[in-house]
Amino acid sequence: MLRALLLRKAMLIGVLVMAIIGQTDGSASAGANVWTSNGPDGGWITALAVDPVSPEILYAGTPVGVFRSVNGSANWDLVNDGLTDCYITELAVDPFTSGTVYAGTAEGGVFKSTTGGSVWRPANNGLAGGSVRILATDPVTQGTLYVSMSDETGVHLFKSTDSGETWNAADNGLDYHYALAIDPVAPGTLYAGAIGSVYKSTDGAATWSEIANGVTSTYILVLAIDPTDPNTLYAGTIGNVLKSTDGAKTWTPASTGLIRDYIYALVIDPTNSDTLYAGTPNGGVFKSTTGGSVWNPANNGLTTTSVLQMVIDPASPSTLYAGGQRDGVFKTSDGGETWSTSNAGLSNTSVVALAVDPVTPSTLYAGTQRAGTFKTVDGAASWSALDSGLSHSTVRALAIDPATPGTVYVGDYSGVSKSTDGGASWSAINNGLFWCGDCISFLAIDPATPDTLYVGNTSGVFKTTNGGALWLSANHGLPHLLYAFAIDPVTTSTLYTAGYFGLYKSTNGGASWSDASDGLPGSEIFALAIDPATPEILYAGTGRHGVFKSADGGVSWHAANNGLTARTVHALAIDPKHHDTLYAGTTIGVFKSVDGGELWSAINKGLTTIDVGTLAIDPTSSNLIYAGTNGGGVFAMQQLVSTYLPMILQN
Repeated sequence: MLRALLLRKAMLIGVLVMAIIGQTDGSASAGANVWTSNGPDGGWITALAVDPVSPEILYAGTPVGVFRSVNGSANWDLVNDGLTDCYITELAVDPFTSGTVYAGTAEGGVFKSTTGGSVWRPANNGLAGGSVRILATDPVTQGTLYVSMSDETGVHLFKSTDSGETWNAADNGLDYHYALAIDPVAPGTLYAGAIGSVYKSTDGAATWSEIANGVTSTYILVLAIDPTDPNTLYAGTIGNVLKSTDGAKTWTPASTGLIRDYIYALVIDPTNSDTLYAGTPNGGVFKSTTGGSVWNPANNGLTTTSVLQMVIDPASPSTLYAGGQRDGVFKTSDGGETWSTSNAGLSNTSVVALAVDPVTPSTLYAGTQRAGTFKTVDGAASWSALDSGLSHSTVRALAIDPATPGTVYVGDYSGVSKSTDGGASWSAINNGLFWCGDCISFLAIDPATPDTLYVGNTSGVFKTTNGGALWLSANHGLPHLLYAFAIDPVTTSTLYTAGYFGLYKSTNGGASWSDASDGLPGSEIFALAIDPATPEILYAGTGRHGVFKSADGGVSWHAANNGLTARTVHALAIDPKHHDTLYAGTTIGVFKSVDGGELWSAINKGLTTIDVGTLAIDPTSSNLIYAGTNGGGVFAMQQLVSTYLPMILQN
């Protein structure tokens, strides 16, 4: 009986085990103690290349690296291993060996991969420094390729005959140039597009001669050679397409139907050379089926008119891919009749503003650099663009009315716009605003009186008390160049703003301001955060000296950088439930402090883009945090909560 009693008896002993409990009511797309990329997919495409041997393999160059698709753009993966400069300017694929690809960069020269982009190594032996402007492989002579590098002295052409292992100068007689084309039949013949002229070489770029007939007073931005008749060339210029049928000796306009715009991309159907496509930054895609005589728009399905890159599938010429300054990669399978986005996994958007709906926190808004405004209603699992009524694609400020969350404000280069339907439509509210053509840098809503807002940029601070119907200057005592703003949540007439010239405080709702920079370093201030329970405690993120803290409402400041290895802090966020917990978004990732800034530690696992410009926390589930990055979109992390449970032992 005693044995049975002992077996049934549970003894509580003084041993505790840690149980990890993670709330999952926020976002299914957030990783557990690891950052997960959450889009918006798309962004700026700086280069496109298709593998001519295996055309289902594509490469997309972006400001954050190279993305690769192995299934015709259905999905993309970031392939940056070995790249020391991830700003990609050009891409080229070896026409003979699938998987050998070259990447030109903004500052790191040329990189080469023989593993389809999985691993890269520098290929700069013999190259001068500078930015890669042109990268082209010889379609006939294996191992021969050309690169143009630009620096303060001009643009210089180099040639390699050993697959990029070594380079030699190849610009004897060649001036500043923007475009290069290689004859597909006689590869020793090359053409270079310059300002007001075309240059030609017939000896593999050993020497060049200038040909100017018909191309004076214009920039040659792109060149394309007819693959079936190499004497026929097309030149994309500013506002025109030119055509030559005699090997570039003479040129005539071939632009009927084109808008006057920059022609940055020209591709020719390899099976029907009368069919051409032109990409423009403001008019999208144009198509000609008459050898350039007549052009027609081919934009059905494009969500942007910015098309700077185009490539054609050599095995299926009705399939083309296009990219530009926003919205990522587009694909057509019917010769440009219809286009659709093809961006799964291609997170390349620079997110510079984030706002979480305080009532429905699975709804977020994201403002981007050059890609517009986005909204998600499922915790960043998917995004939709909000373009109706917005006139500019760079949005650096967002604010949501806490009393009426369907009311949202955005700030861009056009001023301030307001939506009362959750971003479905927008209207400008700029009455009384004036600025110097710069983007709005902050928007702040009075939490007690949501019709009162503050907005600022290089011209200072403006205030409205009627939801944006009228703005009045609130600059008395302020300098210009302001980047950050904070409202005391308890006494909302107490305000702080900061920027290039320090930090300022107002105790009368912006009627007047006084300097509150004592103890701050001589550095610009990019971010401000106020403890919601103890508003005398403030934090300032600086441009060169990390984080500073004030415990007396800005009267004095001291550094709070122990463990914070980043010097530039672009964003600060305080946990709405645990006010000693705060986060810093920096140029080298996200840092966290759980003791009011006394000690920091990096929390960057999974954060593949570490330049963080904005942070947002789910107000109902403070363990869910979002980070907006420079070129990597939005990342989300579900932080697991550590708790201690008693261990139950049975005899």
